[in-house]
Amino acid sequence: MRANDRIRLGVVGCGDRGAYVMELFQKTGEVDVTAVCDVFGDRTDEALKKAPGARAFSDHRKLLDEAATDAILIGTPDHWHAPITIDALNAGKDVYVEKPLTWRIEEGPDIIKAARVNNRVCQVGMQQRSGRTFLEAKEKYFKTGRLGKVTLARCVWHGGAYTPPAELLSRPKPANLDWARYLGRVKWRDWNPYQYYDYRAFLDFGGGVVTDLFTHWIDAVHMLMDEDVPKSVVAAGGVYHLKDGRTAPDTIHLLLEYPGEWTATYESSITGDGWYIDLCGTEGRLRINRNEYEFMPAGKNPKRERLEIKGDITSDHVRNFLDCMRSRKMPNGDVLHGHRGAQASHLGVLAYLQKRRIRFDPAREEILPG
Repeated sequence: MRANDRIRLGVVGCGDRGAYVMELFQKTGEVDVTAVCDVFGDRTDEALKKAPGARAFSDHRKLLDEAATDAILIGTPDHWHAPITIDALNAGKDVYVEKPLTWRIEEGPDIIKAARVNNRVCQVGMQQRSGRTFLEAKEKYFKTGRLGKVTLARCVWHGGAYTPPAELLSRPKPANLDWARYLGRVKWRDWNPYQYYDYRAFLDFGGGVVTDLFTHWIDAVHMLMDEDVPKSVVAAGGVYHLKDGRTAPDTIHLLLEYPGEWTATYESSITGDGWYIDLCGTEGRLRINRNEYEFMPAGKNPKRERLEIKGDITSDHVRNFLDCMRSRKMPNGDVLHGHRGAQASHLGVLAYLQKRRIRFDPAREEILPG
């Protein structure tokens, strides 16, 4: 595309996240939303209020066939990410897809192939890779070796699991919601408002807080550590408090071991001390999240170094995607990174479900027997 062309965007999945990211695209002043798509008519109606010139669809395949678009934003539930992404890439569109990239661990290679064969830009919504705190920390503490040998990355994200309000859980199925298409590849069940309004609480729709939140943190750790395939994973947890019919754990702890002689952990519960990553090295400790970091050198009376920023790093991630659409360079959250972050999370879910240590071959990216 020519450098001065406006970008025509199609949006598939117009719920809270999809609608929010769509607005960030619009705020750049470089994007026209030309098509919106959702299985729920109320959501396409709301999206059209923000993009009045767009066409509305209920099936992403018709959008790809009929609408004039250069790029597709995918904000659907996890189980629709892979098929819509592959269809869009094969249709010659660049893609911005929310995380996790995959619903199942085996889907990643097929998405990567579609992106590479079609020479498309595919940005996964792991916005830490465009965040200033993470980019600066990478340069200042990892490339310089100031942290020393890092042996532990402790990922913490509490409060991610909750029960939706009773008003949502008692709603009848809206007449303009295509429940069968919403389910897609998920096994049929009658209308269940909980499984629509908070699908992440059910493991057949995804991996709960692991694929939702840990995927963000482990991807950031992969970026900082320059290593992204674990060799083993163990897990412990369960539905300890929210006895509301969910199948995804409300409390979980993961331990991943990497070939480079370091481990990563993930802890999540109903309440706790926030959301951050602690990277523990021989020369100090770095605590980091999306808005700030603090470096604490080893030794007595260390002089701490802090950086605090304001703003939403998703805007920076959108900016990177648009720039890469024009330059055809690899985006910060390339599809390969998205696959590896989701892969680590899927291994954690498998370890939880199978109640055993999952051994993984980093070279072949295959689960080992036993």
